[in-house]
Amino acid sequence: MKFAAGVEYNGSGFDGWQRQSGHRTIQECVESALSSIADQDICVLCAGRTDAGVHAVQQVIHFETKSEREDHSWVFGANSNLPEDINLNWVRPVADDFHARFSALSRRYRYFILNRPTRSAVFKELVSWEVHKLDERAMMEAAHALIGEHDFTSFRASSCQSKTTIRTITHLEVNRDHDLVIIDIVANAFLHHMVRNIAGALMNIGMGKQDKGWVEDLLHARDRTLAGVTAPANGLYLIDINYPDRFKIPSHKDLPASLLRP
Repeated sequence: MKFAAGVEYNGSGFDGWQRQSGHRTIQECVESALSSIADQDICVLCAGRTDAGVHAVQQVIHFETKSEREDHSWVFGANSNLPEDINLNWVRPVADDFHARFSALSRRYRYFILNRPTRSAVFKELVSWEVHKLDERAMMEAAHALIGEHDFTSFRASSCQSKTTIRTITHLEVNRDHDLVIIDIVANAFLHHMVRNIAGALMNIGMGKQDKGWVEDLLHARDRTLAGVTAPANGLYLIDINYPDRFKIPSHKDLPASLLRP
């Protein structure tokens, strides 16, 4: 049988999602926990691999097994074998043609910036921190240039191995909630470090280091070396993965609202 699952994690103590020899990774922990319940080795595939320090409210995975367990047994059994910074929120059987990555229609990320003169002792691993006052309205105006289908070469990591740099952003907003500036972005897919590079560019505009037209200039330049710093990983959250309705995969709207904020 094939199962899908929703995984939530605090990425602070991990070297990213992907299994790596000698490193603490989320994939390794999840596979080990599920294998202990299945009494056989389980391999999981995810919707999108996250970097070291990046968090997830809803990462979606799938796995195949011959073991028969109730959905709740997978959830509570796996969670009893997982560290406290990883949790399975749901597990359900899916059609054989479901694939956590290739069936996805879009991904949603949010980037959280604590924007105040003093750092946070409580949320230091959960939000990025910028001491200089950010103009979120200027950031929003600049962000409009990124919506739509574009070549995002200027916003990819130098190590990115994607065969194409064309991506489609369908939603991009920048809002302030007291001391938090929140970048909310949805796209069909993302390049390596794409969200963090966009966040870094928008923060430069928010601080007045660049004018609002700079992001559009970067987009057309297709040159990563011009785009400035990559924003820190700890402010980034994978919020949701959208799939065709026929797969009946829960969305973030089905989850408690408290999970959407650090």
